[in-house]
Amino acid sequence: MNTKPKVAVLMGGRSAEREISIMTGEEIYKALVQKGYPAVKVYLDENVVENLKRERVDVVFIALHGRYGEDGTVQGMLEILGLPYTGSGVLASALGINKIMAKRIFKASGVNTADFCTISQEEYKKDPTSVREKLIGEIGFPMVIKPAREGSTIGLSVIQKSDQLHAALQDAFGYDEQLLVEKFIEGTEVTVGILGDKDPKALPTLEIISQKGIYDYQAKYTPGMSEHIIPARIPLEHQRAVQEMALKAHKALGCRGFSRVDTIITKEGIPYILEVNTIPGMTSLSLFPDAARAAGIPFPDLVSKIVEMALEK
Repeated sequence: MNTKPKVAVLMGGRSAEREISIMTGEEIYKALVQKGYPAVKVYLDENVVENLKRERVDVVFIALHGRYGEDGTVQGMLEILGLPYTGSGVLASALGINKIMAKRIFKASGVNTADFCTISQEEYKKDPTSVREKLIGEIGFPMVIKPAREGSTIGLSVIQKSDQLHAALQDAFGYDEQLLVEKFIEGTEVTVGILGDKDPKALPTLEIISQKGIYDYQAKYTPGMSEHIIPARIPLEHQRAVQEMALKAHKALGCRGFSRVDTIITKEGIPYILEVNTIPGMTSLSLFPDAARAAGIPFPDLVSKIVEMALEK
C-alpha cells in the first residue's frame, strides 16, 4: 500500500504565463509519479476548490506563474482550505510578484538593487510629456521598463533613446496599470536558486547567455535561444557575493522552501538584485532545476524535497 501523501499539481491559471505553468506542471507531475507519489493534475479554474476536495489530496504543489497563482491569492485559498502547499506563503508571494513593493523592501533591507521610479497609466495619460521628462531626468538611458506584476519578462523593454519610450510604455501598460522603470545595469546576468526552509542555502551560480542579448520570453522558452553556464564565469569571490545577496533578498521578502533570484553582477563584483521568483519555472529549459542538478540534486529528488518541505511547515 502506498503510504506517500497524495499530491495535487495545481497548474494553468489565467495569467499571461498560463502556457508555461502547464509545461511546469506536466514536468512536476511526471517527476512525482517517478518517485512513487499518488499525484493528480488539477487546473486552476472556477471549480478548483471542489476538485481539490473531491481528490482528497494531502498537499498541493503549486505550479502556477504570474497573477492568480504566484501572487498570494491561491496561497490564501489553500490556507483557508487547510491544505499544505509548496513554496512561499501569502505575504512573500504577494511581495515577490509586485516588483515595486519588492524593490522597496530591498531598499529598506540593505539589498542592493538598481535605482528606480514608478509610473501609473493614469499619470501617463494625464501628462505624457512630464512623465517622459521625469524618466529621463531620474533614471536616464539606458533604462528598463517592466509591468509591476508580470513575470517571464512579459512586457519588458530596454530603452536606449527617447523616441523608443512611448511605444515601450504603451506595451507595458497593456499588462499592468503600474510600471517599474529602473536604471539598466551593465554586467553579467546571473541567477541564484535558493533551496531550504529553516536554513535555506544558495545553489550554484548560473550564468545566462541569450542569443538575443536580453533574456526575454522567447529566449527563455525556445530551445537553442539561450545557454546556461554553471558556475557563472565570474571570479569565485564574485560568485560568493552574488549568492550572499540573493539569499539576503530571499529572506527580506520572507520566502520559504525555494525561490530563484535574478541578478546582474558588474565587472567590479557588485551584485544587483533584479527580482525574486517565488515559483521558478520547472520546465526542461528552466534555470532552477539546472542549478539543482549542478548541486547534485536530480529533478525527481528536487520535486520530492519541495513536497517534503511543504508537509513540514
